[in-house]
Amino acid sequence: MDSNFATSGLAHVWTQGDWVTRSVAIVLLAMSLATWIIIVWKALDLRAQRKQARGVEGFWHSADFAEALDKLGTAEGNPFRAAALEGREAARHITHQDSHTGSTPQRQLHDSLDVSDWIERSLRKSVDDFTARAQGGLSVLASVASTAPFVGLFGTVWGIYHALLSIGASGQVSIDQVAGPIGEALIMTALGLLVAIPAVLGYNALVRGNKSVLHQLNRFAHDLHAYLVTGARVNAGADGKVLAMKRG
Repeated sequence: MDSNFATSGLAHVWTQGDWVTRSVAIVLLAMSLATWIIIVWKALDLRAQRKQARGVEGFWHSADFAEALDKLGTAEGNPFRAAALEGREAARHITHQDSHTGSTPQRQLHDSLDVSDWIERSLRKSVDDFTARAQGGLSVLASVASTAPFVGLFGTVWGIYHALLSIGASGQVSIDQVAGPIGEALIMTALGLLVAIPAVLGYNALVRGNKSVLHQLNRFAHDLHAYLVTGARVNAGADGKVLAMKRG
């Protein structure tokens, strides 16, 4: 049995195969490594984002904006904290509360925009940035899922072709001479499927997870928009001058 294992299967495909067969095997191995690296990396990110989403409830039960930000956490890449900071800066900017000088700020183009539209634009930019970041790497999984079976099939066709040439050159046809080489060539198709299946399952799982987090982020951005627009309008004086911001 040990002797048969040494002269058949993957070991035999590698040792007896030509540069095309070995190249196909290396490509499939690279695809598999890329798939699992991306799945683990994105799964860890998704786990952290779900944990960060749990801080939203505490955000709205805070006494002020600074305390609310602390409850969202300080982890780098937190989409909820990024949206809160982006929205706050947009509210300060559109109402010129980010100006530290006592002089009247120079009028800018965005001053003609409605406060609500400006803040909504900034929050949407933050959500879009997270969406782009969350989708990073998923295109690789989709590509692997769609191409790996065909890469393996190419290796199988190439292996069968050379197996038939060898059988024809020997001048002898028996079930042993046909089944062995053909079966070993079919291993490449099996390898292609083994690479593609985790990529498909991982892609679907990550897409579902990202949709869940994105739904929570959109809902948080909607509530944040209402809060910031109300605060910006309340803090604007009747004569057009801006009062001091009391919301952090």
